[in-house]
Amino acid sequence: MSTKEKYTVILPTYNERRNLPIICWLLEKTFTANKLDWELIIVDDGSPDGTLQVAQQLQHLYTPSRIVLKPRAGKLGLGTAYVHGLKYATGTFVIIMDADFSHHPKFLPQMIATQKEGDYDIVTGTRYAGNGGVYGWDLKRKLVSRGANLFADTMLRPGVSDLTGSFRLYKREVLERVIAETESKGYTFQMEMMVRAKGLGYRVAECPISFVDRVYGESKLGGDEIVEYAKGVLNLWMKV
Repeated sequence: MSTKEKYTVILPTYNERRNLPIICWLLEKTFTANKLDWELIIVDDGSPDGTLQVAQQLQHLYTPSRIVLKPRAGKLGLGTAYVHGLKYATGTFVIIMDADFSHHPKFLPQMIATQKEGDYDIVTGTRYAGNGGVYGWDLKRKLVSRGANLFADTMLRPGVSDLTGSFRLYKREVLERVIAETESKGYTFQMEMMVRAKGLGYRVAECPISFVDRVYGESKLGGDEIVEYAKGVLNLWMKV
């Protein structure tokens, strides 16, 4: 695969010291194998486990032209991390994903190919269509995820099968417009961005992915985040 386009990956991190070296290696391997120009913007929110120090070593290894560090002083939220990282993006396309291997870079070539096939504005990874799936979750976690998607789909009619997914490829100008329209800052940020994008008339394609539970560290999803999500769906329903 050959292209003149450039792909910026924005990677928010918090306590991802053990995961970061491997995800960086996989990204470099994937982009290089497919002859794609790329950069990785790491937005660390003051991780106490030394994530930033590891990122600095990776920047030295891969060069500052590939690894861009834009840390923040504290844990300020997922949504604002993307807003912060986007300010420094130089790519024509922006990829947002998690640092914990739940989103494997091996799916990026197919997401990029899907975008090119239809000149789509957004390609979103889906766990719930085609041969997509979820691995490493117990039944309770799977039911919560399915229930969250069903609840959001019923309330918001977004036209995508995995509204709570957070592995996406955007045209840069589209992401800039959608972020400007999005009000949420926490775990509902991704959901609102997709609803806003559809409302603005952007064309969205889906790409099946396998979602695997994190390899190292603890999940940051708890009861408070579930309540925030439910409130976010209801608030968005009243706005759109």
